[in-house]
Amino acid sequence: MPGREVPCELCRRLFTDAHAYKFHVQGKDHKKRAKGAGKVLWCRLCDRVIMGMHFWEMHMKGKPHASVARRLGVTPTDVQPEEAPAFPGGVCCDLCDFFVKEKSWTAHANTARHKSGERFAAYKIALNEASEDKQGVVVSHGELGVNFGVLEVSEAGRGVRVELVVHTTAPTSSIKISRFTLSSSLNSSAPVSSFRVQVLDPAHLSLEYGREARISVTFQQTSFGRYKDSLEIIFQDTVLGKQFAIVRSLQAIVGNKSDHQLLKPSAPYVPRVRTERDAEISVVAGVLPPALTSNVWVNKLPKSQIPSSLSSILSRADGPLSGVIKELKQSVLPRIVNANTYAQHFKALLWIEEYRMEYAFHLRSARHPLTLSVASRHDLQIFDISDAQLTRRNKLYFLEVPGLAEKRPSVLIGDRILVQRHGIKGGKWFEGHVHVVERREVGLCFHTSFPTPTQGQMHNVHFKLNRVPLLRQHQALNAMFKSKSILFPSQQHVTVAKRGVVTITLFNRQLADNPQQMEAVRSIAHRRAPSVPFVVFGPPGTGKTVTIVEAIRQIINKDENTRILACAPSNSAADIIASRLTDLGKNKIFRLYASSRPMASVPAELKEFTFVNPDGHFALHPKEKMLTFRVIVSTCVSASFAHGIGIPRGHFSHIFVDEAGQATEPEVMVAIRTMTGNKTSVVLSGDPKQLGPVIRSTIARQSQLDMSYLERIMKGDAYDIKENSGITIVKLTKNYRSHGAILKFPNEQFYDGELKPCGDRTVTDSLIGSPQLASRNFPIIFHSVSGKDDREASSPSFFNIDEVSQVKAYIQSLRSNDGRFQVAERDIGVITPYHAQCVKIRRALAPLAGSVKVGSVEEFQGQERRVIIISTVRSSRNFVEYDLKHTLGFVANPRRFNVAVTRAQALLIIVGDATVLSLDPLWRRFLNYIHDNMGWLGDPITWDPSVPVRDSGGYDAELRERGVTDMNDFERRMQSLAPEGVGESDDVEESDINIDRRWRDVE
Repeated sequence: MPGREVPCELCRRLFTDAHAYKFHVQGKDHKKRAKGAGKVLWCRLCDRVIMGMHFWEMHMKGKPHASVARRLGVTPTDVQPEEAPAFPGGVCCDLCDFFVKEKSWTAHANTARHKSGERFAAYKIALNEASEDKQGVVVSHGELGVNFGVLEVSEAGRGVRVELVVHTTAPTSSIKISRFTLSSSLNSSAPVSSFRVQVLDPAHLSLEYGREARISVTFQQTSFGRYKDSLEIIFQDTVLGKQFAIVRSLQAIVGNKSDHQLLKPSAPYVPRVRTERDAEISVVAGVLPPALTSNVWVNKLPKSQIPSSLSSILSRADGPLSGVIKELKQSVLPRIVNANTYAQHFKALLWIEEYRMEYAFHLRSARHPLTLSVASRHDLQIFDISDAQLTRRNKLYFLEVPGLAEKRPSVLIGDRILVQRHGIKGGKWFEGHVHVVERREVGLCFHTSFPTPTQGQMHNVHFKLNRVPLLRQHQALNAMFKSKSILFPSQQHVTVAKRGVVTITLFNRQLADNPQQMEAVRSIAHRRAPSVPFVVFGPPGTGKTVTIVEAIRQIINKDENTRILACAPSNSAADIIASRLTDLGKNKIFRLYASSRPMASVPAELKEFTFVNPDGHFALHPKEKMLTFRVIVSTCVSASFAHGIGIPRGHFSHIFVDEAGQATEPEVMVAIRTMTGNKTSVVLSGDPKQLGPVIRSTIARQSQLDMSYLERIMKGDAYDIKENSGITIVKLTKNYRSHGAILKFPNEQFYDGELKPCGDRTVTDSLIGSPQLASRNFPIIFHSVSGKDDREASSPSFFNIDEVSQVKAYIQSLRSNDGRFQVAERDIGVITPYHAQCVKIRRALAPLAGSVKVGSVEEFQGQERRVIIISTVRSSRNFVEYDLKHTLGFVANPRRFNVAVTRAQALLIIVGDATVLSLDPLWRRFLNYIHDNMGWLGDPITWDPSVPVRDSGGYDAELRERGVTDMNDFERRMQSLAPEGVGESDDVEESDINIDRRWRDVE
């Protein structure tokens, strides 16, 4: 077994390192046990047996207990729980420290928990015995084993040696070193160990009193990562003819010492305590910023408060989540979603999502994995500040907000923040509207009655949810719109036959050689309404936005009466559309921004296509002017401006939604339900195989709010590509981004192998033959790093210092290449799924490559780089506890995978723990592909890549089973070498076990 295992005595479980043990003790199962779950307690005052600490606490608060306490003159809370003298019909399982009904004993003894306890007890005895000096033989490094610490690659590559000193304390010793072995060598599936062992002087194998024998342990490795093994030294008593073993753990870290020092956890990870917020009963309204009054709205936003009946269902604190969903389906959600019930269905889902934003749901209980626990706390509560100071500047009070620069939290002009003077329980709260957003602080404006803070005055701060985006979606759902051909398009609505070839003059001549793009442009430009929405299905790098922009140009050129509303879920996507249409002139195109949008975030080339009011905020032209624009570009949610200022339905001849797969259906409907008339054509572009909408609520996700409108309608028969290509849908198949080898795997996994690599070979082939490649003609590297994922302070986000160092090494290497292989910082992107890892990588790169973009998968969707490096972060050596969901987290998500690996043009590098990633069938397949093409570096592969991958998975269970087998094998080896009597002593071993047993009266 590798390393020195760490036991949890309370739970009778064993962990292969302190890191795994630390996560365990922070988990719910351990905490429940620590609180006494399952223990039978006795209230001496009431002479009552109570099961577990949860019910004990309820009993202490109950009226019967308080009544007895008053009668006896005792303070109710002073009574301490005692062990129940007896538990009728029950028996205590000493392994599990749990009372079980006698009739349930057989079933309990067969549970995984009990069997784990049995393994724990047996393994712990074997491990403790093996690690102890015995028979008068003493081996050095007995306390912590042999720890080489952090070694630089150059140092570890040369090899580092540590000596174990062995001596005997018996003057008449008859013991010799028989042999020694590394535990990993006895495991057929383990990689070759990085540790080597030899006796320095074979003449000293026989131990003599007063003379030392020395065993050399050498560690040699050239790859970043953490390495462990165990040295089993077998001794023989030549007189008695018996053997025994003494074991020492071996461990080393290969890495960058300065990185480990710089990036180490700032403080031990302690989960954030989920406390209830103080009620905000009395709130004094603040002063709205001028930005929010810059536009005059004809149609006001609805209130759309969450109905009390729905809130009541969602606030149920106990019971399985499936029960809550069932009740919602019975009493809130319509049984059938059609044109008549559409609004009811999606309004309910929006309220459920809003409730999740406002109130934190968290899943708990291994017994009921989908159990809902609702705490009366806002989802934004994690950003609350309890010791904030305010600084006054003129009429504004400035508040420093930790994490503001990283948009954690994201605060915009117009948002509300509640402030209360520190130490005033139940006191007034003052609502401050955000008037100014700077890098680290925000400027708030309160009512004039807000008391000016004294020097050092502390405040409680609560961040409030901005409901405006949700209300705009409710407003759209309230609109009378029941077009079945738009809401529920089917083949019966497809009335347009495929046209003959229509000649068009291209504005962008690069499309001429792409039949699919040409077909899409012709179909969109010449289609007649009413019809079903047209879909441009654009896999990665196929030019869907280029296609949409060309289609818009053709429509504008074809008919001077056309008016286009072009939307996208994000400002960045909307900016791309607008920037490619600027040559239309500022009288024809208008880029609409929300009034809260910071001026600095707008591309310089687009500012002349906006309108800024005298107060310096983005605004709308008068309605008459807005009606004259040929193209208006906005985000999906901001498209509510049209209905808001009274633009009539049908004014827009075309509504385009780019990146439609990333938006929720209600977001897309903001434009469609309010503006679509009888002659309006709707065009969607996107890829349902890439990232979809981000939904916080588990209930809303299970009710499919995370399924975009694009994905939903593409499942219907109207969008069968074979039947309706060019009529309702076009799939783009020419990939202009990636080298063929990078494209090959995602193409086969997600796109039926139909994509064709057509990128500029001066770019896509530019790193073929570069010195970083494992195989000079294969531009993908998987660098296997067996690291350690960690967390710090109260942040639940993971980081991995070992992977940070490896990522940094690749960037340094790429930048220092000669000639055409040299890569500029702007051409490198680093993708990692965890925010904490982004922060650590940026910090490590700051002195040497600070302009390299580091971000999440979401931040890179729609982008590309010559080189993409992916750090997957998650790593664990605790094989016995492996679980796909908890070990890999959301790394095991096909859409995230697809987006991440398709951003690279010329070189894709993945840095990660192969054993962890291989738990997921998709990742396992991809790693096999890389290995087969000789792109593997770092730690060797630990499975047979020639064996077909099972879609059903189950690899986590196999790994757990392998871990258990290793434990059992080690236990058997140690038992076979144990000196006579060891492990059987009634005086020693039984007392060790009995110390955890309760005393019980037998009469």
